[in-house]
Amino acid sequence: MSTTLSVVIPVFNEEKNLPLLYSRLGKTLNKLTSSYEIIFINDGSKDNSLEKLISLRKKDKKVKIISFSRNFGHMPAIAAGIKHAKGRKVVIMDADLQDPPEIILKMYKKAKEGYDVVYGIKRKRKESLARRFLFKSFYRILNGISTFQMPLDAGTFSLVDKKVISILSRMPEKNKYLSGLRAWVGFRQTGVFYERGKRYAGKEASFRRLTKLALDGMISFSYLPLRLASIFGFICAAIAVIAIVAVFILKIFFGWGIIGWASTITTVLLLSSAQLITLGIIGEYLARIYDEIKGRPEYIISKKIGIKN
Repeated sequence: MSTTLSVVIPVFNEEKNLPLLYSRLGKTLNKLTSSYEIIFINDGSKDNSLEKLISLRKKDKKVKIISFSRNFGHMPAIAAGIKHAKGRKVVIMDADLQDPPEIILKMYKKAKEGYDVVYGIKRKRKESLARRFLFKSFYRILNGISTFQMPLDAGTFSLVDKKVISILSRMPEKNKYLSGLRAWVGFRQTGVFYERGKRYAGKEASFRRLTKLALDGMISFSYLPLRLASIFGFICAAIAVIAIVAVFILKIFFGWGIIGWASTITTVLLLSSAQLITLGIIGEYLARIYDEIKGRPEYIISKKIGIKN
């Protein structure tokens, strides 16, 4: 008998969240179907997350575990989970309980109406003012510079049809931004609003990890940063030409000479900064090209429990 629903959950140091997550998730899924699986991907956790997952597996054979050899990151963990998911519908969510499992009921209802992708839209976030501002700004900037329309305030929390999952899992790129790829593939999509809660336990994602994810999104779906670098270069060149002509006219016709160490150094620093910023933008694109060319696997699995090879 085929599996109706798969739930894919990356796990990194979530030992305190797992028991409550499993309990709430089980109650929710049992309202929908008895044919489901919960795939936890242990992304090199340093705490007792893997032991907790093995304990859950002993009680419930619907719990399945993929364990990485080390920490590879949130997106590689999701990629491994969706590749092994057997369900006709696949839910992707985090383990920190900020994505309420109960929202899956609303998503599943929308999917029954014929939607291939149902994503969660964060109406509110119970986080610090700085993080709320940065998240809102990121989604709007990304939507503004992207080559296609992306839903605002929609993260990885979603319910996706197997045919879409099949396409996503075959995409070979390493530095994935799932929300963007999910929008890029098309099909019938809609969103459901929900309030994103506080992390139940453990540490929030670091700004370093979030910055990496934001850069992946912007660079994967927009050429605008490269074009801005070129545009800025042309603007600086135009200003330089105008300044040279102005200095020439002032010197020849009016006898004025522009003297000053400060003005010279300031101009040099400005142009040097512009060059470094431009090189940095190019470097971000080149780094991702380099990652793809190396051809290393996106992740390495050290152990599978409940999943056939």
